[in-house]
Amino acid sequence: MPIDPWDPIEPARDAVLRLLAAPPEIALVLGSGLGGLADAIVDPVIIPTRSLSHYPASTAPGHQGRLVFGTLEGRPVVCVQGRIHLYEGISVRRVVFPIRLVHALGARKLLVTNAAGGINRQFAEGDLMFITDHINFAFANPLAGPDAGEGPRFPSLSDAYDPVWRRAAEAAALQERIATQSGVYLWTGGPSYETRSEIRLYRALGADAVGMSTVPEVIQARYLGMSVLGLSAITNLATGMNTEPLRHEDVLAVGRRIRHDAERLVRAILRATT
Repeated sequence: MPIDPWDPIEPARDAVLRLLAAPPEIALVLGSGLGGLADAIVDPVIIPTRSLSHYPASTAPGHQGRLVFGTLEGRPVVCVQGRIHLYEGISVRRVVFPIRLVHALGARKLLVTNAAGGINRQFAEGDLMFITDHINFAFANPLAGPDAGEGPRFPSLSDAYDPVWRRAAEAAALQERIATQSGVYLWTGGPSYETRSEIRLYRALGADAVGMSTVPEVIQARYLGMSVLGLSAITNLATGMNTEPLRHEDVLAVGRRIRHDAERLVRAILRATT
């Protein structure tokens, strides 16, 4: 099977730059049920992603397909309100198009959020978890194939999630009296939820939470030299940890329930970010 070529980023970049007074410093990728944070942006410039050349359509429920530029806590930001997933039937290279775009627009920090299933037995629905590391169990990498020449051919992921930024974020959470967890995030391709046997395997591998996004975005961001902070909203307990079957509607509902704390935490993180 031929490797998909890199989509050209310049048409979308140039179209967006014509609409912005200032470039973003920080990009926020908003996960399922957490997209409401974009509504808090001051002086927003809202761009439907369908209007941008080569930008993949976001088809997952709870993802609106917009880029929202403006300021939040005094910082120039862009919210990616509606991410792209591998299970939507596109190549992993197309999944990371939004990351390539926000980097081309000037963002050098990425705060990536997601809804995840809790594997760690100490976790509960509604917990917020800082990602310390990840496991790529989808076995897909956006950098595979011809090199784009935008970063090192063999980028290190030893500190995929910036430990200095994470410590500042944890301190901000303490100051706001928001309880948080920390742990390892495992990525699967989806869209089916995991089996009981898979969850037992993932726990044995050291995973604390599982989800269907984030890892390709982080790989791409680190390749481009961006600093990354990851935050998972534990919107459900993984298969086998409760008696009810998993439903996406429930994931979105818990995301809405914890929206206030998640938004407060992101605001505090932005204030603490240097």
